[in-house]
Amino acid sequence: MNSEKPLRLALIGMSGAGKTFWTKKLAASRYPTVSCDDRIEQKLAPRLAAGGYAGIHGVAAWMGWPDSATYSEREAEYLAEEIHALDEILTEVEQQPEKALVLDTTGSVIYTGNNLLLRLRRQMTIVHLAASAKEQLLLIQRYLNDPKPVLWRGAFQPKASEKARETVARCYPALIAARRQSYEALAHCTLQVGALRDASLDAAAFLKMIQGKTGSAR
Repeated sequence: MNSEKPLRLALIGMSGAGKTFWTKKLAASRYPTVSCDDRIEQKLAPRLAAGGYAGIHGVAAWMGWPDSATYSEREAEYLAEEIHALDEILTEVEQQPEKALVLDTTGSVIYTGNNLLLRLRRQMTIVHLAASAKEQLLLIQRYLNDPKPVLWRGAFQPKASEKARETVARCYPALIAARRQSYEALAHCTLQVGALRDASLDAAAFLKMIQGKTGSAR
């Protein structure tokens, strides 16, 4: 990548698109990395512990299904801590212009507000990992079978006599479609998840793909 600037990448996309996978690959190649999920979980830790929850799946269990009585309140709490975490991370990189960083964002980063997103775009090369229609079906199934925190932001619209899982299966594609537009508007480049499935792809090849799309990376 560009040797004159530190490598600064922010990976964005839906839960399950591969953000954490590639962040870990880059970490193994000695690039500094930060997980927004981990930061948020740390901030929620006292509330999670009070309910006997821990880890990313504990966060999802604490938030509950989108039809639960406490979901809206906890969705708001989660987003408040995500905003706090992202602000902290961006302040750190703004104060250390020489600092390299690969940022593993959450699927809900697009809800953190224009001010933070403009700062993110200024400081980092934003890479959208986009899933095809077929891959999106896998993301929905993964959420149903192994839920991670998801901010529905009003997209969960149950019909009469419909079970929560049925509503999720019906409404999740609309959530993906709405988010995809926001991801694409925010990103400097988009990589198709399907093109990253090749087992021989390593961190260097991943960075080369980004460089081919952007000409460089901050």
